[in-house]
Formats: sequence, structure tokens, C-alpha cells
Amino acid sequence: MIRGKAMHTVDMRPASGTGWFDEYNSVITDDEFQQFSQLIYATAGIKLTPIKKTMLAARLRKRLRATNRTSFSAYLDHLLSPEGRRAELVPMLDAVSTNKTNFFREPGHYDQLVNQVLPELLRRRGGDCSAPLRIWSAGCATGEEPYTLAMVMADFCATRPGLDFSILATDLSTGALATARLATYEDFKVDEIPVSFRHKYMMRGIGEKRGWHRVVPRLRSKVTFRRLNFMDEEFGLDRSVDILFCRNVIIYFDRDTQVGLFRKFYRQLAPGGYLFIGHSETLQGIVGQMRRVGTALYQKKV
Repeated sequence: MIRGKAMHTVDMRPASGTGWFDEYNSVITDDEFQQFSQLIYATAGIKLTPIKKTMLAARLRKRLRATNRTSFSAYLDHLLSPEGRRAELVPMLDAVSTNKTNFFREPGHYDQLVNQVLPELLRRRGGDCSAPLRIWSAGCATGEEPYTLAMVMADFCATRPGLDFSILATDLSTGALATARLATYEDFKVDEIPVSFRHKYMMRGIGEKRGWHRVVPRLRSKVTFRRLNFMDEEFGLDRSVDILFCRNVIIYFDRDTQVGLFRKFYRQLAPGGYLFIGHSETLQGIVGQMRRVGTALYQKKV
């Protein structure tokens, strides 16, 4: 997000009442911030502390423009109305969600996946490769994580005939998911992908697509994207998963929300399944049925 500096120029926009507002003078009050925070917490589990007030106001301003509201209070009234909840709640959550990610983020996890987790899962199966491994990338943002997983898994499966995999990638943000489904990324983003993987799994754009790369079709077909709100009572997943990546997501939740979320993750994992979390996160004191087996890596007890 680019924040412009206030400029001492004549405002040529229409006056208030025609759907415009002065973004430099539009201020969110403490009471409005509290009401927005409560709504966001109740619907998405994201805890906003008072130091996030300026950030929240900046992210919400584009929704004021989009809905033709001239103040935060008018926008809040719209959000709390039946029509607003139906039409605007998801775009509002899109606007306030953080979708920072990159390819091969926290790369040590992919080494653990290849050298520890996958061999152990196959050992538990007695070497049987007939059933595909099921992986969930929870909080996938714009898709870099699930596509990284697809690259690593494709490379691993290439040396094990019959072994296959599927990846479910979910996120709260519809905008982020739209980008993920396109699977198209600027060159500077794919620089983080090892050269050998980049040559095998990314297509370089030419002509008007120069400066962009796209994930190859055979990997895109392995990833299914879906919107999912962690605060939903049930995730609605019809099958358990062998591997769950949920990294750098719970930092936005308070302790009670974290506890509830990891209990749901636990139920979704297959016996002996693995959970990867961010290196700055911990399950300590949350789930006693999980055992720590590596750095930010946990296994569901059988």
C-alpha cells in the first residue's frame, strides 16, 4: 500500500454529499475504531490493538470510496445493515487482511518436509503409494506457498512411481485468491525460487507478458483454491489432511482464538499428520495431543 503525503493544493473534487470525501482530513474516531475492531474480531478473529488505528483507517478509505460513503460513521452504518453485511462484509475484510507472502518462505520447512515428514508418512503406509497425500495450505494469501508446496511435492513424487498429491489452499481474502488462481507473478517474485525449480515449473512471459512468470499447468491442476474463514464453526472440509501449513497467521489472533483454531486444526489432521506453523509462533500450552518434532513443526499423536 502506498501512502501519499498531504499536498497543499486546491481540492478540485466535488463537495461532500456527491460521494467524495477529503481523504487527508477524514479521521476515524476512537469510538468508530472500537466498533470496527469489534466487528472484524467477531467475523474474522483478527485482533486490532489501538496502535493499528491509523492503518485501519488507511485500508478502509478505499471502501468508503467504493460504497460512496463520505465518513467512517456512514460506512459503519452501512456495514451493520442487512444489505451491508450481505454485500460489503467480504470486501471490507479483504481490505483489512494482510497478505504478505513469498515463494520458499522459511525454506527450512521445505527441507523438513522432504527429509523428515514425507519419508515418515510413507513409512507409516508401509511404502504404499496408492493413496494421494493430502495437503492444506491455510492462509495461502496470493498463492506463493501452495505453489511452492506443489513444486516440492512434484519433485519428491517424481522418484516414487505411483505417489501423487493434492493441495487445498484457502484464504479469507477473495482478492488474494483471485491473484492466486491466476498463478502469474512478476519476475522479482520468482527470483526466490531455486533455478532448477524455476526452469521446470515456471513459464517465462514473452511479448506483452514479458516481466512475468506463470506456474505451469500441471502444477496449477494440483492446487484447489477456496475462500475459508477460520471463524466458521466448521471448516467444511470433507476429508482429513496429512500435512497442514498454517504459518504466520495466528499472530493476528488473541490467545482464545488461537486455542479454538488449533483445536479445529487438530480435528482436521489425520492420525500422525503434521502441522507446520511460523517460526515466531508456538503451540505451547494449546494442544496437548500434538508433539513437537522439529522447528515450528508438530505431529498429531496416534
